Amino acid sequence: MKRQPPDFDPVTLEICRALYTSVAEEMGIALRRTAHSPNIKERRDYSCAVFDAAGRVVAQGDHMPVHLGSMPMAVAAALNETHIAPGDVIALNDPFAGGTHLPDVTLVAGVFARSRRAPLFYVANRAHHADIGGGSPGSMGMAADVYGEGLRIPPVHLVRGGRVNEDVMRLLLANVRGADERRADFAAQTGALQTGATRLLEIVARAGAREAVSYAAHLINYSARMMRAAIKEIPDGVYEAEDALDDDGVASDAPCVLRVRVCIEGARARVDFTGSAAQVAGPVNAVEAITVSAVAYVFRCLLGAGEVPASAGLMEPIEVHAPRGTIVNALPPAPVAGGNVETSQRIVDVLFKALARALPGRIPAASQGTMNNLTIGGVDARNGREFAYYETVAGGMGARPAHDGLSAVHTHMTNSLNTPIEALEYAYPLRVREYAIRANSGGAGKRRGGHGVVREIETLSDARMSLLADRRRLAPYGLAGGADGRAGQDSIVRVDEGGRARARRINAKGSWELKAGDRVRIETPGGGGHGKKV
Repeated sequence: MKRQPPDFDPVTLEICRALYTSVAEEMGIALRRTAHSPNIKERRDYSCAVFDAAGRVVAQGDHMPVHLGSMPMAVAAALNETHIAPGDVIALNDPFAGGTHLPDVTLVAGVFARSRRAPLFYVANRAHHADIGGGSPGSMGMAADVYGEGLRIPPVHLVRGGRVNEDVMRLLLANVRGADERRADFAAQTGALQTGATRLLEIVARAGAREAVSYAAHLINYSARMMRAAIKEIPDGVYEAEDALDDDGVASDAPCVLRVRVCIEGARARVDFTGSAAQVAGPVNAVEAITVSAVAYVFRCLLGAGEVPASAGLMEPIEVHAPRGTIVNALPPAPVAGGNVETSQRIVDVLFKALARALPGRIPAASQGTMNNLTIGGVDARNGREFAYYETVAGGMGARPAHDGLSAVHTHMTNSLNTPIEALEYAYPLRVREYAIRANSGGAGKRRGGHGVVREIETLSDARMSLLADRRRLAPYGLAGGADGRAGQDSIVRVDEGGRARARRINAKGSWELKAGDRVRIETPGGGGHGKKV
């Protein structure tokens, strides 16, 4: 039987893949270079993507996996709840409308050709603002509900017809710490959207609107075919696993259990989280967008290192069932600050554990399984200005079947960097006292897990500190006989009246008042080992 020729040119398809991806990457570069906060400029806690006229993602930059997999739901909310005209920018951060947690603010804009009333594309970016209000500086404290975590923004016009909606901007800035920095970062996000729109219109000018739009659709279809091929390589069957978060940080010391059942049938996969814990009082609840994002990340890892378009097609062969009212699909007004950063990591861990039964030669042991979220804020005694410092701290990567895990890296759902010591000390009344590899924290095995880090920071002003972390009791698991990684631990170091430094262990979830001269010491988990040590 004669094969039908494809309805697209493969060479043109590859050119378009590179072009659309480069648009998302250039948006990220523009955002990073123009942002004011070290969190965006140095840590690169942002993501950018291109969407078609139906709101389907066409291309993404290699930015933050936890942002990218969930951003399509935010764009869908913006399209459903607002009308986007030329020059408009929609802002939202509502976790229950496609957001992740409140500090992550998404901006969406349409891309309009001069002769058309409807947009050809949409561009969007998401950036983690170092503060978005709430009871604790950094907006990552132990709130009892989403209202205590900060300012919740439904889809609203931040810019209309090319002009900033000053009423909305004034409302936002009146409810956050470091308002000048927040305004500057919003401006950077808006400018990055303009960069993306300009580049897309250049593509349209060269190729024509019909070809630009049709090849965006071809990219989505190509991604779907690639994902179906990857799923077909997994043996048919049902693969189950269980893992847990240490606790919810507020109401109970009991572990918060996550269960998953992965059903593979031919070229399709069903991922079912039935049996996971009910949503909890503490801020480790994940919304549905986070769970879908983590599933997308894990299955994208199975595609290998090939240049597969990071488009909506990747999720076409995958069905996700996350029961409502559980820790993997929380309902309002649940607190969700840690769902984005901690529970997302545990979803990845439990999914890889399940898939290790199907693909034992391809799946790594557990990485550190936490982002070790540290926030410190107050008033800078040097200049009287408010400050809010936020950082995720690296740890150990899980060992792979053929390689040791890397040490002191950000893994899985985070793809950020550390804040360089020079930038941190310049921007904040903080001093880094120690930054080192945490020796012997990686799990032993034929392949050793990566080591975590030690990061000790002294505050030079009175401040309030919040920590939101995990894997302090339940260590990252090893695979195939490899040992577990070492669990993390945290402490506050205070100098007593006699000049002696005394360390006091603290919980991994909570807030504390610090005096000038106090030090926060974070010791992050190591990754699990893989295989029995010979």
